[in-house]
Amino acid sequence: MNEVLIIDYGSQYTRLLARKIREFEVYSRVEDPSNAKISNDTAGIILSGGPMSVYEEGALPLTDIILKSGLPILGICYGMQLLAKNFGGRISKGKSFEYGLTFVRLHESPLFSTFPSHIKTWMNHGDAVERLPDGFEKVAESESGMIAAFESVTRRIYALQFHPEVHQTEYGDEMIKKFVFEICGAKPEWKMKDLIGTEISLTKKKIGNSKVIGAVSGGVDSAVAALLVSKAIGNNLISIFVDHGFLRFEDLAVPCILEKAGVTVKKVDASGLFLENLKNCSDPEEKRKIIGRTFIEVFEREARTYGSRWLLQGTIYSDVIESAAASSSSSKIKSHHNVGGLPEKMNLKLIEPLRELFKDEVREVGKMLGLPPEIINRHPFPGPGLAIRIIGEVTREKADILRRTDKILTDTLRKHREYEKIWQAFAVLLPVKSVGVKGDARSYGYVVAIRAVDSIEGMTASWHELPYTLMREISSKITDEVPEIGRVVYDISDKPPATIEWE
Repeated sequence: MNEVLIIDYGSQYTRLLARKIREFEVYSRVEDPSNAKISNDTAGIILSGGPMSVYEEGALPLTDIILKSGLPILGICYGMQLLAKNFGGRISKGKSFEYGLTFVRLHESPLFSTFPSHIKTWMNHGDAVERLPDGFEKVAESESGMIAAFESVTRRIYALQFHPEVHQTEYGDEMIKKFVFEICGAKPEWKMKDLIGTEISLTKKKIGNSKVIGAVSGGVDSAVAALLVSKAIGNNLISIFVDHGFLRFEDLAVPCILEKAGVTVKKVDASGLFLENLKNCSDPEEKRKIIGRTFIEVFEREARTYGSRWLLQGTIYSDVIESAAASSSSSKIKSHHNVGGLPEKMNLKLIEPLRELFKDEVREVGKMLGLPPEIINRHPFPGPGLAIRIIGEVTREKADILRRTDKILTDTLRKHREYEKIWQAFAVLLPVKSVGVKGDARSYGYVVAIRAVDSIEGMTASWHELPYTLMREISSKITDEVPEIGRVVYDISDKPPATIEWE
């Protein structure tokens, strides 16, 4: 028994739970509550949080297969409320709210042994457990007096109202470890290389001798996906590098790098098609969907050339969760061109070997596969490229302005060795112009916003504090070398409430 089963009730942090458990070298599996299966290897079950109320019509239930398993159970947020309701407790609906950092007082519990009596936690709930079920004991309360945790040691059922999986909760990792190792009895026997081997075997079995075309952009995700699948099917993978007109200068070198790694790459210039399809489009959701549909149009055309019915994509979990494609109860944040932006009907079947992984895990897989640092260490870059960093309508002129601006930003950060300290940094072209003075004359140029954030997995992020002298140099270089830009501003928004990308 050496896996932890996570039941996904729609929380944006579900895969973060899975990632943390895998970091402890224990395999974790995420399942929808409607079709969850318990195997002989399952050592324990975690019920995730979610956006629903347990009293809401259509609320996702706690199934008999979970309750009758006899395995240890940990309920988090919505999972805690489900346990309370199922065993006869009472939930107060929408009367009390706790969001963000909340102090909690801990009592004696196998989950909390060795911890201080007061800790900071991350809360995110509107409903609350008002009365405990018979046979359960309160083991934590928040500073406002709400039940923050309860348990039944004899039944091996534990429940937390806060989220231990996010880094804002003190001792959160240790709580999960105590559940996984001390309560479930799991052993640290799983390695990331096991995932690579599993994906290679699954791909061989699924594809057989069929041809696959792979979507390759300028980012690390698609590069890692291409190299991973090439290990499985060799020359039956043909990677298609589509220049949609919204690439950075550095992205144009990606095909050469991949070919040196043994991946077959075909370059396709479809910039005219993408720009024509995006004409007069300003809405960010529609923009992403148009880009997604246009990609599929290009890939289906290429697939007919090679006789392929499979499309490889470098979709990762943050793409899935923000497009609300991870769970039937997830809340959509934005459509990604390769998830929510895909057309409902297309003639290609998808292969997405990285779909369950976070960005840092993808980088680790890339290192194990032997990708060079210039691919592994580059900042995340969205598939729609600069098109979603141009707020409003996209034109070739605007893409060119932003491409030059982005190069100045990236080159300057690298020169001062700041690039490696940042999770992601980029420029955003705003749909406004500002009055300025250049050469003793009035100017009227675009405003560009610089965005730089620190993160671990991309689900939360804090704005990066660039040194003032470096900010000044970046601003001066951009306004000096890109005459169309008249003003530079710096984005100091965290995620949440903002997202990392502007669109």
